[in-house]
Amino acid sequence: MDEPEAALSPQRQIEFLALLHEFCKTGAQFVIATHSPIIMAYPNARIYVFGTDGIRETPYTETDHYLITRGFLTNHQRALSALLDDDGE
Repeated sequence: MDEPEAALSPQRQIEFLALLHEFCKTGAQFVIATHSPIIMAYPNARIYVFGTDGIRETPYTETDHYLITRGFLTNHQRALSALLDDDGE
């Protein structure tokens, strides 16, 4: 699947995980290209990052998508201040 989150709200992405789980219980396997830290959180998923250093398996909590989202949600005011600070121009 290629970026199934593209048309899904965060709530629908969570529901997608439940649906995915039902299929996996029957033995189904999926290859999913995603930027969604919600979808990447599927238990026991193998996550591969494609970068300038090649392709490597990466733990969920070490993916850029997880780290950036966690950092933003942990302190969105600080992140927005740094991003939108006009004084740095």
